[in-house]
Amino acid sequence: MRCTRTPGCTGTVDEIGFCDRCGLAPRRTGGPPRPEPEPAPSDGPPAAGPPPDGPPSDGRTWTVAGLVSLPVLAFPADRRVLPDPAVPENQRFCAHCRAPVGRGGTGRLDHGYCGRCQTPFAFVPALERGDLVADQYEVVGYLARGGLGQVYLARDTHLDDNPVVLKRLLNKTDRNALAVEVAERRYLTTLNHPTIVRIYNFVTAPDRLFGGQAGYIVMEYLNGMSLAELREAARDPARPAAPLPLAHLLAYAHEILAALDYLHRQGLLYTDLHPGNVIRTADRIKLIDLGGVRRADDQSSPLVGTPLYQVGDRELETRGATVRSDLYAVGMLLAELGDGLVPGPGAPVVDVGMESFRRLVRRARHDEWEHRFASAAELAEQLKGVLHELLPARSGHEQAVSSTVFAPTPALFDAGLGAVPPLEHWTDPVGSGLREHGRPAPAAVATGLPVPRPMPGDPAAEFLTTVGALAPERLLDGLAAFDVPSVEIELARCRALLELGDPPRAWDALTAAGRLLDGDPSTDWRLAWHDALLALTEGDVPRAGGRFDAVYGKLPGEIAPKLALAYCAEHTGDAVRAVRYYETVWRRDRLTASAAFGLARLRLAGRDRAGAVGVLDDVPRFSRHHDAARIAVVRSLTVRFGDEPPDAAALNEAVHRLAGLRLDGGNPHGEARDRLTTTVLEAALERVLAYGPDGLDDGATLGAPPTENGLRQRLARSFRVLARQQARNRNDHGVLLDRANTARPLTLLRLREE
Repeated sequence: MRCTRTPGCTGTVDEIGFCDRCGLAPRRTGGPPRPEPEPAPSDGPPAAGPPPDGPPSDGRTWTVAGLVSLPVLAFPADRRVLPDPAVPENQRFCAHCRAPVGRGGTGRLDHGYCGRCQTPFAFVPALERGDLVADQYEVVGYLARGGLGQVYLARDTHLDDNPVVLKRLLNKTDRNALAVEVAERRYLTTLNHPTIVRIYNFVTAPDRLFGGQAGYIVMEYLNGMSLAELREAARDPARPAAPLPLAHLLAYAHEILAALDYLHRQGLLYTDLHPGNVIRTADRIKLIDLGGVRRADDQSSPLVGTPLYQVGDRELETRGATVRSDLYAVGMLLAELGDGLVPGPGAPVVDVGMESFRRLVRRARHDEWEHRFASAAELAEQLKGVLHELLPARSGHEQAVSSTVFAPTPALFDAGLGAVPPLEHWTDPVGSGLREHGRPAPAAVATGLPVPRPMPGDPAAEFLTTVGALAPERLLDGLAAFDVPSVEIELARCRALLELGDPPRAWDALTAAGRLLDGDPSTDWRLAWHDALLALTEGDVPRAGGRFDAVYGKLPGEIAPKLALAYCAEHTGDAVRAVRYYETVWRRDRLTASAAFGLARLRLAGRDRAGAVGVLDDVPRFSRHHDAARIAVVRSLTVRFGDEPPDAAALNEAVHRLAGLRLDGGNPHGEARDRLTTTVLEAALERVLAYGPDGLDDGATLGAPPTENGLRQRLARSFRVLARQQARNRNDHGVLLDRANTARPLTLLRLREE
């Protein structure tokens, strides 16, 4: 059968209805059944390459998320216009089924219909330079071939020759192309967001390739580079002027998520996110190519997307396109572009930041819908947390950004390093000594960790904000009065019972919370968090660590799981892992003094006295634990490493620091100062007995001169003061006097007494 579709064509129509020369089928609305699409051989034709020397910067910057300063770039005008608009034969694929089309050597077809699925293709432009579309838009050149059409640069002759983009759909008689065309007409002209390309108009022009009229969307022209181009530039060793640090990539993703959040709040889905559809302009990130935008409740329109960035067929069949499938594409984009990248210039070598990035990507592109992030805002919040870990440390004077997930905790994870020794330190040294440099017990950590904020939408969320500060007994009474089933009520009950030391009833409350959750309870991080708290209370630190690690996987940008993991690692003897997590928390938030105390304990355990003092000195003045840190410095300077007393330099510094402490309400004399002075004198005497007084400076605490006899007299006097002023019973009084007698100098009278 001879072809009748194109005048003058001498081709023959094959068995499925397409000409073997022009590739066109007779005009019709139906057609043979479409076979299943094959995997794409590539991601599609490459976009225009980056400029030869990379985009220059004039020194100005713009800031993303209040964290990352990005350079303002300058791109040459019209740099994206292709000098040769023809697509090479080895890059010609059907936009729908990815089958090779338009090939065949000298007889290749530049436009036609796919022999497999009938989708139109065109590898040559339908418009030429100088064409005037709709008597308004003058074509400047050919920019690119998109997934379902062609893209041109034009000038708006009615508006100061402003540059615009004309995006063409190949053939509006095709039902799939028509559906996308209608969708763009309906939705896109109303969208207005700084990270989404603006759609101005919809016009038609005669179709030179297929006949009839072709529709064009008129949109904002964006001069810049796609993320695909930026990534290729970063991989090219000959192009050092175009790096793509990981922190910059996350900043771009933050802007992408802002765009997706806007679309999702409008009840729309994007569906076709990939690096080629994100443009980095001089000072902006923008989503382009909105042909796939659809209503979230639309389950019948053809789905536009790029195979690598789409969820699996099973999910599309059962759930269709969803918010979480859009976020899956974000995860895939980060995985592809982030492979092999480093944090960036000036960033510390902190492997926890890279671990957090990998966990963020893993959750975003999880195979199971239930395990992914539920919203663009949620993913953006965690992404910002990861960014904090990849950037240089924050100033100690800079307030940390509060978490939207965890409330701040006033607790300090310390069991004595930051406190003046109590009298029992001398009267009952077996039960009250500073063990393991003040590491707290697991149960104390369980009740001191940050508390999850109530989830919005829970019926008790507002109620809990008014009763959360009550003592555990009164809180339980208040919770019992709330008569509406609530997950948050049960979790609050669980925490109150843990504070009261009642793990069995706390477990019952946690079980009740799991029963109230909709869906699979294993996907809710709050249950894992409270299960970990219960394990800590019961002393099962390894199990607690495993559950905290699961929460870290769900919330990779939060510091609370890392603080918990640091303690668990410290308790189980994994000092390297504990230091990694404590350092990460401390770099991000100088108000979480528990991290500083954890690092101090670990450094003291490694006999790094200067390191312990250094981290404690970094606790800022506006921290509620600043005074405790200053006390901890004095105690760190006087602590003994095994049988080795502190050296002279440490003791001299302890004397200096002790004089500057504000104790006993600011009084120059008082019980706390007397006890802390006694610890310094004991350490000094141990040093003198072992090595002599060389190197010890004169001072009010050590006495003048700091000889053995002088230190003994001063220490004996201190013990007598403690016995007289602080002993609470006859036994304590006697013990302290015995210590005073033991400490006093070896005079002739004492030798006779002994």
